Amino acid sequence: MEIFLQQLINGITLGSIYGLIAIGYTMVFGIIGMVNFAHGDVFMVSAFIALIFFLVLTTWLGIASVALALFLVLIIAMVLTGLLSWSIERIAYRPLRGSFRLAPLISAIGMSIVLSNFIQVAQGPRNKPTPPMVRDVIVLTDSNGYAVTLSYKQIIIMVTTAVLLAAFWYVVQKTPLGRAQRACEQDRKMAALLGVNVDRTISLTFVMGAALAAVAGTMYLMYYGVVNFSDGFVPGVKAFTAAVLGGIGSLPGAVLGGLLIGLIETFWSGYFSIDYKDVAAFSILAIVLIFMPQGILGRPEVEKV
Repeated sequence: MEIFLQQLINGITLGSIYGLIAIGYTMVFGIIGMVNFAHGDVFMVSAFIALIFFLVLTTWLGIASVALALFLVLIIAMVLTGLLSWSIERIAYRPLRGSFRLAPLISAIGMSIVLSNFIQVAQGPRNKPTPPMVRDVIVLTDSNGYAVTLSYKQIIIMVTTAVLLAAFWYVVQKTPLGRAQRACEQDRKMAALLGVNVDRTISLTFVMGAALAAVAGTMYLMYYGVVNFSDGFVPGVKAFTAAVLGGIGSLPGAVLGGLLIGLIETFWSGYFSIDYKDVAAFSILAIVLIFMPQGILGRPEVEKV
């Protein structure tokens, strides 16, 4: 029972990070129907931004409060990563929007390689560690020599994911920007005829997705304490898997899919071989899509005639 509780906590924490990344995938796909394969590397770049500015604030500027440093790092990472994603959309995706469907996909893969190799050259191929940010833990139970703990950084990750999901759901459902996004999702041509600035709406969607990836990157750095230039690929693929599993186009579905992927990984690692945790996660995805092709919370696609 102790192992189950500990793995449940670990799985929710890991799934929350996947869910934050997955929202970026699902928002972009929902509006322009494109899988932004560079999104995982945007997440990786945001983690490096968080690492650099955390060291600058704590070492060079002498900020002693870790909470204040983390808050400032989070804001800086969101702004810079949003600017990066806005630039990527303007340079690599917008000129190809009217082209054949594979062109933006190829451009996204190329941008992913560019970002990964740029960080490898700029920061080096080795792991980049950071001093421990949050160390305190809460002991929930301690029996049979096995302590079930809940760390403060896990609480921060879970609460941050819940708050951001609620905030972005409100933006999409209740604000003019959200109405413009939903209009572009339904029919971009008609939305443009009705006065919606489609280009600006798509750019802001990329910025919003990148801001969430920056939060995920900061949480990832805080949780693991190390980042590498290759850390964008695997979390990016798993976050995309989470978006598909939950129902691509659905914000709650993206977070739900992330939680499921995280729980499957941690429970499989706790009770079976850790070498096959990815196989288990993707097998569950395949089984779900056989019976629910639209995902768990996705809507069936309606063909326009």
